[in-house]
Amino acid sequence: MIRSFQDVMKIAKERGPKVISVACAQDIEVLMAVDAAKKEGIADAILVGNKEEIEALAKQENIDIAKFQLIDIKDPAEASLKAVELVSTGKAHMVMKGMVDTSVILKAVLNAEVGLRTGNVLSHVAVFDVPGYDRLFIVTDAAMNIAPDLPTKKQIIENAVEVAYALDIEVPKVGVICAKEKANPKMPDTMDAQALAEMNEKGEIKGCIVGGPFALDNAVSVEAAKHKGINHPVAGYADILMAPDIEAGNVLYKSMVYFANAKNAGVIVGAKAPVVLTSRADSEEAKLYSIALGVLCAAKMF
Repeated sequence: MIRSFQDVMKIAKERGPKVISVACAQDIEVLMAVDAAKKEGIADAILVGNKEEIEALAKQENIDIAKFQLIDIKDPAEASLKAVELVSTGKAHMVMKGMVDTSVILKAVLNAEVGLRTGNVLSHVAVFDVPGYDRLFIVTDAAMNIAPDLPTKKQIIENAVEVAYALDIEVPKVGVICAKEKANPKMPDTMDAQALAEMNEKGEIKGCIVGGPFALDNAVSVEAAKHKGINHPVAGYADILMAPDIEAGNVLYKSMVYFANAKNAGVIVGAKAPVVLTSRADSEEAKLYSIALGVLCAAKMF
């Protein structure tokens, strides 16, 4: 079982190395994370971006840039498109965002000619190693889909389940999180949660167990679930926590990092290859873990 990021790193070494193409690699923390991934033996990298700036930053941090292929493209949109093309042509296994706006790299990912579009919804999947718990938690969607409707939520769950498989969770337990654990027509997200659980029971959402609506406490705490009298396979044992919208997901994400001191990683899935997309506020460690998560996802896809 993969229960921690220590396990993630260990398994990524076994299933790697994979090749990352970094879009606009003139980002010091990204360079440090890529360098660490190379030293750990989980990934190699092709750096696409402003050559002079990349070399200056590498020199500043004593990173041996000679061990990476470097493609000099100064325009951010062109660099992003090239980084994506490297994946679509099989020269790399995943894309990583460097010093470029998220909208720019996602536009490249969805490019009709060289992009990685599948027709599926793209969604952000975060993984957390929370002190005091015996398993990793997957949180979705904290960064992509603002107010997903029911069909979008179905695909968000399916995307998260693929990440769970990459983490060797054979039958992921999905808790659809709301403000309360009872369906209420005045709270549309609770009705969606109930509908998603019913879709799972009917076989419309496969390969996992979906339960909802759950409040956060009775999704992750067996004691809280028992106290509320909730008897469901997911109650207290959720692997995947699906937020009702981006606001709730983002608050949960940052609460885990800043209040719970959780280690974290994140990828965007739903495309033909993982997109490693981290926040500028994320630590170098989080970026390294995100690369490792991308390696595990890519190992399932290629």
